[in-house]
This record gives sequence, structure tokens and C-alpha cells, in this order.
Amino acid sequence: MNKKLVKRYSVLIILFFLPVAFLLMLYPAKHNFIALDVIEENVEDISGVSEFELKDHITVLAFFGKTPLQSATAASNLKQLIYDKFKGFKKFQIIAVMAPEAEPELPLLKKEIESHEDLKYWHFVFLDEDDILDLFDSLKSDLPLDESLSTSRVFIVDGDLNQRGRLDDRTEMERERKADVYDLTSYDCVEVAIIKNKMSEDIRVLFTEYREKRKGNYDSSTRRANELKGITNEQEN
Repeated sequence: MNKKLVKRYSVLIILFFLPVAFLLMLYPAKHNFIALDVIEENVEDISGVSEFELKDHITVLAFFGKTPLQSATAASNLKQLIYDKFKGFKKFQIIAVMAPEAEPELPLLKKEIESHEDLKYWHFVFLDEDDILDLFDSLKSDLPLDESLSTSRVFIVDGDLNQRGRLDDRTEMERERKADVYDLTSYDCVEVAIIKNKMSEDIRVLFTEYREKRKGNYDSSTRRANELKGITNEQEN
């Protein structure tokens, strides 16, 4: 056979099989994603004080308090960057908690964020002050609610009533220089970069985790123990 033909066929074979080989190498590791950490367990459910529930849902939990229009910017960011992206996923919902006196402002708030779309998976829940505080106190947060019972921070709660987030939110550069560990327990909806880059990615990871669980490919207890051990070792060193 002509040497040029041999060379040509060899190149074609390599170009064909190289991507296949690469995919085969990735296949055994496809389930080795980094799961979203459990920040707090036993988040208070709202099924006893409202028509909605957190259990068996993936929930973004917001607190708009007594003056929801003051949260219009945060709500708009949440609508555009999170709700519009995940509203088609099974069991996804946003719960916005408000005080009863905020009800007259709700139509105006909806007008701010609807953009001619229905908010089928976005629920506005009116709770008494004690119930709002009980729910918020069951979450881990580095900032309290303000005097109007609101915050620009939102929380991710899984179907088992666990608050999810990042126990270690350092960048790769910070890890390399062994900077002190800091967490990400909530997401500031006023900060577009946080919602667009961090929160969106974390919800995507959580949905991936649930998909792997349904397939029987995910061992959450083992992976979680290993992650916590790694972070603890870094803190000790």
C-alpha cells in the first residue's frame, strides 16, 4: 500500500477514535461531581401554617417581610436568573414569605416581576411574625432579618428539609494559598454575579444529585463524610 495512503488512513483512524477514547475515559467518573453541601438539617416546614410545603420539593426560600416592594430588585433578579431557568424542572418552586400587612403590595410586586408570564411555581405565602421568625431561625444565616422581616438573601432547601449551600466557598487560588475556609449559606439576590454564577450552578448541581439518586448512582452519606473530613483537615492544618 502507498505510504501516503497508510499515513492518511492512520491520521483518520486517530481522529475518529481519539474522541471516543476520551469519552470512555470520562464515563467511569461521570458520577464524581461535587455534591452541594448540607448546611443545616431539619428546616421548619410551612405545611402546618400554609397551603404549601417545602418537603419533597427543591425550594428557593425568600423573605420579603412587611414591605415586599422594597425587595423588587432582588425579586426581579431572582425571576430572571433563577425562576426562568429552572421553572420547568420537576418539584422546583420559589416560596416568598411575607407578613399579612404586605398583602396590598403583592399585586404591585407581581407586576414588577411577571413580564407577562404566570408565576405558577412561585408562591407568595403570608405568615404571622412568629411563624416567619421560627422558619428563619431554623436556617443558618450570617445576617438576621431586618426590622421589616425581610432580607435580600435567599436559601436553598432540598426535599428532605435540608438547607443546602457551600461549606467551602473559597476560589482555587485561595485554596492553593490555604486561606481560611468560609462558607456560602445564602445567596444575595441584589448581587447579580452571585445569583448568576454561584446560585444557578448550585441548583443545577442539586438537580444532578437528585437525578443520580433516582438512577441509584449516588451515595450521599459517603461523599458528604469525605468532603467534611477534607475541610476539617484543612482547618486543623
